[in-house]
Amino acid sequence: MKKLYEKLSKSRPTDSEIKLGLKNAATVSPQIPDKRLLMNILGIIDLTSLNVTDNKSNIIHLTGTVNSFQSRFSNIPNVAAICVYPNFVPVVKEKLTAKNVKIAAVAGSFPTSQTFRNIKISECKMAVDEGADEIDIVIPIGAFLAHNYAFVAAEIREIKKAINDIPLKVIVESGLLGSNEMIYKASMIAMDAGADFIKTSTGKTNISATPEAAFVMCKAISNFYSETGIRVGFKAAGKITTPSEAFTYYQIVNYCLGAEWLNKKYFRIGASRLANNILSEIAGERHDHF
Repeated sequence: MKKLYEKLSKSRPTDSEIKLGLKNAATVSPQIPDKRLLMNILGIIDLTSLNVTDNKSNIIHLTGTVNSFQSRFSNIPNVAAICVYPNFVPVVKEKLTAKNVKIAAVAGSFPTSQTFRNIKISECKMAVDEGADEIDIVIPIGAFLAHNYAFVAAEIREIKKAINDIPLKVIVESGLLGSNEMIYKASMIAMDAGADFIKTSTGKTNISATPEAAFVMCKAISNFYSETGIRVGFKAAGKITTPSEAFTYYQIVNYCLGAEWLNKKYFRIGASRLANNILSEIAGERHDHF
């Protein structure tokens, strides 16, 4: 029996289809996002701190900005999640009081995915045990580029089994895969193995999220949904800093997947500076709240 990525390989968009699709995607929503759309985008952000210099103090501060947001901006939705390294999950868990904001943890030897599988599984499970609501992992890029697709799928499947019903976001690191064909294949393998979201990038490589990669991944989600009836989410991450950049990804999701995906259950943007930039655009003046 053919693997799903082989079965649906003919459905992968060609370069000309991607180019045309991106052009068309720009017409399905207003050319300039209004405040309502900007609020929607702010509400799907995973507010991220993944620095080598992170410590308890700055994570407490970050959590405090999320906690105090609604009291300052009562008519604007808060971010979707706070995304941190797994060792800071207990800190966020203890301090987070904002309602409906999730705790997301990068785990599984993020960002390299280069360690023993049992360590990756244990780290993901430990993060959940400490209070993580969502887990973001990276596929083993080396194994994927060596065409060891069974290894990649098995690892995702085992991690998903270990964390049960906790949403699993699988990063394909699109900027390292070399072609749209490989991005599509990695996306399909991840979804077939149990990913609840597929995500573009870690933000730790020279090439992070791109509209082209996002289009390919969203078309993969669409094809996967048509084949299985399973709705998988999409997360764009890495060097997305301006409202116009974020809006481009909103348009792509809207065009490829439709309005059903335009909410934080199925669409996220991982970012740090973006939240303040969108907030400033909504308010009409500079705000560095987060």
